[in-house]
Amino acid sequence: MSNLRSTLRHPDDFYPLVKLKLAMRKAEKQIPAEPHWAFCYSMLHKVSRSFALVIQQLDTDLRNAVCIFYLVLRALDTVEDDTSISTEVKVPILKTFHRHIYDSEWHFSCGTKNYKVLMDEFHYVSTAFLELERGYQEAIEDITMRMGVGMAKFICKEVETVDDYNEYCHYVAGLVGLGLSKLFHASGKEDLASDTISNSMGLFLQKTNIIRDYLEDINEIPKSRMFWPRQIWSKYVNKLEDLKYEENSIKAVQCLNDMVTNSLTHAEDCLKYMSALRDPAIFRFCAIPQVMAIGTLALCYDNIQVFRGVVKMRRGLTAKIIDRTKTMSEVYGAFYDFSLMLKSKVDEADPNARKTKDSLETILKICRDSGTLGQRKSYIVQRKPEYNATLVSTQCLIFPYRKITQPNEIIIKLVCIILNADCCHLYHNGYSSSIPI
Repeated sequence: MSNLRSTLRHPDDFYPLVKLKLAMRKAEKQIPAEPHWAFCYSMLHKVSRSFALVIQQLDTDLRNAVCIFYLVLRALDTVEDDTSISTEVKVPILKTFHRHIYDSEWHFSCGTKNYKVLMDEFHYVSTAFLELERGYQEAIEDITMRMGVGMAKFICKEVETVDDYNEYCHYVAGLVGLGLSKLFHASGKEDLASDTISNSMGLFLQKTNIIRDYLEDINEIPKSRMFWPRQIWSKYVNKLEDLKYEENSIKAVQCLNDMVTNSLTHAEDCLKYMSALRDPAIFRFCAIPQVMAIGTLALCYDNIQVFRGVVKMRRGLTAKIIDRTKTMSEVYGAFYDFSLMLKSKVDEADPNARKTKDSLETILKICRDSGTLGQRKSYIVQRKPEYNATLVSTQCLIFPYRKITQPNEIIIKLVCIILNADCCHLYHNGYSSSIPI
């Protein structure tokens, strides 16, 4: 019911949610018939529905290449993430993984849930890989090799300094940016972007994920996964896991803000990269995750909940971003709005307040200088009278359960369908016995 409550509080989320749901259903119906391609696209939907949606907009050849690139790196990441695999077994696999993608019979059992299926049935991915054009194969092989070597290095090495942190993020995400730039260039649709800004595209996303996923990583069983650099967290606590304890809340938030400020340094390169893209489908493919990242950083900044549970955007805001992000002017607008949101949370008493504000002002100036801010729909909504969620629900629920014909009933029913909420339990003998809002 939390999704339903959120939609009723933000009624302007409703239309983007409808469009997102319909687009996802359409994407799921476009899975190819060939068994190996059917497996790849089905698996893509299972491990990343939002990525699977955006990738559908690419032309077929490039779409297939990006799909396989993603699954190969996801499989490599599954090996790295599985803390139950001994170092002696894991390191050689990481270093030679780029060779296995040419072997249509190779597989390795590890991971859990959908990731285990991906690894058990990896021969389908290899079979699809072998059907790609040679230029795509070479780009995927090169990045897979470099990433595997980098991951192996950090299996045996802690992230001590900020330089270590940047190097680790380069291996696991910056190389993805370089690889995608190569695939875009191989398709003939884009010029080859520089390694520096391609790397920043990956680092901005990866650092956002590392910040957001602190609690999940630190609580990993059988062994914690620790990616926050000691050079940053040691200024606030003696051990990284100490950040999750309530008695360290003030220091934890200061450390969090330090991490967010570090991430913001990549935003300028990301804006430069996106502004150079020509193909609309490639642009949306690249831009939507970047807008999600700046929005997530705005949400995480100064937020103690990062150390208590899951912090993520509401589903309706995600749908809005996917719906609105079509042009560079909309990206400038989103970065501007989310940077303003983040800036409004900066406390002058924070040890990194000045540095944070300087980074944000750089982003804000780039967006202002674009001259396009007046063309956007703002993500900052001025406080207006809101719909009374209880009243709206009451109007839906007080009537006997029957064929829905009234507009307000249709809205509520559609919201339930969209959010996969079960409305039927709200009725008891034809009448509502309570209002679960």
